[in-house]
Amino acid sequence: MAEKLFSEFLPVSTQQWEEVINKDLKGADYEKRLIWKTMEGISVRPYYRSEDLEQLNHLQSTPASFPFVRGTKDTNHWMVRQGYCAWESFTKANEQAVDALKKGVDSVAFCIDGKRGITQEKMAILLKGIDLSKTEVNFEGCSCATPEIISSFLKVAYTNGVNNSAVRGSFDFDPLKTLTTTGNFCCADYINTQKSCLNLVKDYPGIRVVGVEGYAFNDAGSTIVQELGFALSMGSEYMNMLMEMGFSADEAAARIKFTFAISPNYFMEIAKFRAARMLWANITREYGAIKESSQKINIHAVTSQWNMTVYDPHVNLLRGTTEAMSAALGGVDSLEVLPFDYTFREPAEFSNRIAKNTQIILKEEAYFDKIVDAGAGSYYIESLTASIADSAWSLFKSCEERGGYINSLKEGYIQSEIKSTSSKRDLNIATRREILLGTNQYPNFGECADKEVTLDVVTRGANWDKSVTPIIDPIEKYRGAQAFEALRFATNTSGKTPKAFMLTFGNLAFCRARAQFASNFFAVAGFEVVDNTRFNTVEEGVKAALEAKADIIVACSSDEEYATAVVEIKNLTKDRAIIVVAGEPACKEELMAAGVTNFISVKSNVLDTLKKYQSLLGIK
Repeated sequence: MAEKLFSEFLPVSTQQWEEVINKDLKGADYEKRLIWKTMEGISVRPYYRSEDLEQLNHLQSTPASFPFVRGTKDTNHWMVRQGYCAWESFTKANEQAVDALKKGVDSVAFCIDGKRGITQEKMAILLKGIDLSKTEVNFEGCSCATPEIISSFLKVAYTNGVNNSAVRGSFDFDPLKTLTTTGNFCCADYINTQKSCLNLVKDYPGIRVVGVEGYAFNDAGSTIVQELGFALSMGSEYMNMLMEMGFSADEAAARIKFTFAISPNYFMEIAKFRAARMLWANITREYGAIKESSQKINIHAVTSQWNMTVYDPHVNLLRGTTEAMSAALGGVDSLEVLPFDYTFREPAEFSNRIAKNTQIILKEEAYFDKIVDAGAGSYYIESLTASIADSAWSLFKSCEERGGYINSLKEGYIQSEIKSTSSKRDLNIATRREILLGTNQYPNFGECADKEVTLDVVTRGANWDKSVTPIIDPIEKYRGAQAFEALRFATNTSGKTPKAFMLTFGNLAFCRARAQFASNFFAVAGFEVVDNTRFNTVEEGVKAALEAKADIIVACSSDEEYATAVVEIKNLTKDRAIIVVAGEPACKEELMAAGVTNFISVKSNVLDTLKKYQSLLGIK
């Protein structure tokens, strides 16, 4: 039946598709209308066909076979990780971890002060009740983990009778990340410290002590390609370091663990993880790694902090879910979904539970772990995988041509590349070309100032000792929403709530559309918005606005009615409120000549415009 069905339909060539598309475009520019230019510089076509895959060599591979683009395993099992802060109390962190292990978590992470040693007694408190033969234990925030920390962990494992081969864990010893984010290495003798750490775990095949924390680039606003390309360069630098210490390529690669962030770009993130496996496999092979187990990248993924927001924080649940889906389908080894309130307070039991259950649902209800490489064969995802791999490889080679990762930092190459991208992204957010739901678009009108939101939260950047002169310029950690959050915070803490009144009149379709646009526009800054269906006359609208004691009156109607009506509104208000026109009417110059100077539209820089109105209203 299937053969007969297909024989009844003649194949349609790409040329025929293109002819129909160009006809429908009626002379419009194909590139501008249908080609998506990503921040990574990748041109994404409106459709892909089987012929687009003909030149892709990686399609010949199978799961668990070189170059592992389809996965390093023949299953899609990933470990559900959750992190706990142990800075203040080892006992509390332990209790949280033990409780989570009973509810579906199989990988725990403890955030510790890596500059301080941990005795065996204290480590025993932290690991109490955790079966080290079944649970992966990771230590974060220890970019220069002391050998004493690792030694204490191993002693507890030995005391508990755990076989060396059963112990799984990681210590994110990552002096290059510290250099990148603070401008200085974490310790003066990081090379010998690193060597000591590797020697300690030589009999523990499941422990990785070198962390390549690529998420640091995402934290600074990088693109997907930059995060991958620079992380691979960092990994290559570690391979050189370790091999110069006397370790073989296999020994070095087996101790390296990558941690990537997950941006909201759903399909491109799936492709990123596939490309990462392929590129790292080729890099390790070039270094001389023979064992397949050494050629396989170990990837931990964490939902993006850069993408999280303080206001309307429950939207972070949606962000975290889609990001987790990308990572799961991309075939990561372990995954952490950050709690929705992670950015502005210590996550409580509820938010931790929701974060954990996000992954449980993906496994137990969506069956994401039942299919290996679900994106395999997809014309779109396979093409994206190749494009991201090519672009990241070019960036990797640029670093190598400069002498490697450290030299690229010293030249300022990596910093300038990321800064160029983050500046573009900041502008896109300011002009709403990039949407942060609930922050720069569609804010929660009724959201009150949260007592837990502080100036530090909405302006927080990288945290390093500014009294120490950096040897290189560090990249700057921040969140994309912070500029808008600071704007809203200024309103919420000013002691006054400006009122923006929608003066709707004339054409119903135009006045309602523009009123909704303007309402969202001003609510972004925390202004009180008074919307109205439609006034019968301009006089009626102005009277209602003045009675409401509006600080801003927004004229909302069609362009044709603005020419006379806006001037009438200005005359009736007699400077008792700021007059704003919603839209960019053809009569704009005439209105400006009449003294109407405020206009908002989709072309506006929302951030700068709202700052101006705050200033006019005395909000600093």
